[in-house]
Amino acid sequence: MVSAMWIRSTLAYRASFVMTLLGNCALTALDFVGILLMFSQVDRLGGYGLAEIAFLYGTAGTAFGLADLFAGSLGRLGTRVRDGTLDAFLVRPAPVLAQVAADRFALRRVGRLAQGLIVLGWSVTALDVAWTPVKVLLVPVLLVSGAGIFVAVFMAGAAFQIVAQDAAEVQNAATFGGNTMLQYPPTVFGDGLLRGVTFVLPLAFVNWLPALYILGRPYPLDLPRAVAFAPPLVAACCLAAAGLAWRAALRAYRSTGS
Repeated sequence: MVSAMWIRSTLAYRASFVMTLLGNCALTALDFVGILLMFSQVDRLGGYGLAEIAFLYGTAGTAFGLADLFAGSLGRLGTRVRDGTLDAFLVRPAPVLAQVAADRFALRRVGRLAQGLIVLGWSVTALDVAWTPVKVLLVPVLLVSGAGIFVAVFMAGAAFQIVAQDAAEVQNAATFGGNTMLQYPPTVFGDGLLRGVTFVLPLAFVNWLPALYILGRPYPLDLPRAVAFAPPLVAACCLAAAGLAWRAALRAYRSTGS
């Protein structure tokens, strides 16, 4: 209901919304423009061609766009903790997490999602891949699972902001920074980082591991190819762990006093 209120408020000024949406889409597209500029000077990056990196970019951008659309408002929770307005959510007869996620719902974030889908759609047509039914079905699975993993990171970051009373930058490093990292092939990163985003903060399951299966590329860290089908399980585990962290943080919340 809160989201619907913000949507109605946004659409009340349709010209402004359209211009904001186009601006948001163009701004996020600058990342891919940077990739295109790199490929104007080189033929491959980390052993990957333009269509392959576009596929990584599109899958990461679409998964993150979905998560940002529905959970991006959690990144501002630190402000409400500091000024005490989080208390208003606690006394309402609705789940606090849902209220915070719907707070100031920004429909303009659809621009990020649309831009990721456009690049993904082009990459699918440009890839030299033997598409099997398994590979075709794996694309929507990785998008939904990847969005779930990013939502879990948003939730865990919001829980940390309740405890730390700020630290939005830490959350942004894992969400926006993670999205940027996943736009590039794993071959350009060191083994230490790859282990961290596989076994500690499992962002590699957002798109790298299933995408490498689709592209027919070797896996980093000598991982078995079966991990390509693990993202739904990883997403479920991440959401469960983030939910526990969120509830623990709410129980520890003591307001700002007077």
